[in-house]
Amino acid sequence: MTTRLTLEYWMDDGWYVGRLREIPGVFSQGETLGELEEHIRDAYRLMLSEQPSIRRRTRSKPILVAA
Repeated sequence: MTTRLTLEYWMDDGWYVGRLREIPGVFSQGETLGELEEHIRDAYRLMLSEQPSIRRRTRSKPILVAA
């Protein structure tokens, strides 16, 4: 399965640093933009592989939040 996500990236001390806009918490870095893309894909896959064990331990509840 292929999913289209948005990589937002910037330079920090000579490194490409980025995150997936649609998936909070998926960040990575690389010396080149290509390396960043490879690392962010790996981080996303790792997050997906961890989800089943996270779901078994967590619960959810709707709440109201004033903005």
